[in-house]
Amino acid sequence: MSISYTWDVNTVDVYPTDGNYTDVIYNVHWRLNATDTEVDAEGNPYTASVYGTQSLDTSDLSDFTDFDSVTSSQVQGWVESAMGEEEVQSLKDGLDANIAGQITPTSISKTLVA
Repeated sequence: MSISYTWDVNTVDVYPTDGNYTDVIYNVHWRLNATDTEVDAEGNPYTASVYGTQSLDTSDLSDFTDFDSVTSSQVQGWVESAMGEEEVQSLKDGLDANIAGQITPTSISKTLVA
């Protein structure tokens, strides 16, 4: 089992103006996707995802980047930094557990035929 993670951080909320700046990103709508190299009976990889929002601190805009120049990897870095390493690892651990539960379920649903 080898799991890779990808972030989707392309949707953001901005302040139209904040002092001398425009389109200041203050909130990120994120999704963290996990994909395992192990595949199910139909050949599809096991996947899991989690999503949420992360507020960003905009009190110091000395390193401000114009909205049109902001990249997804830059926003991902801001999100991970704002969350902290423990929270990011906790999210990944939860995704790992979800995939492990898909591969080896501890409970399944069945339909009665009577």
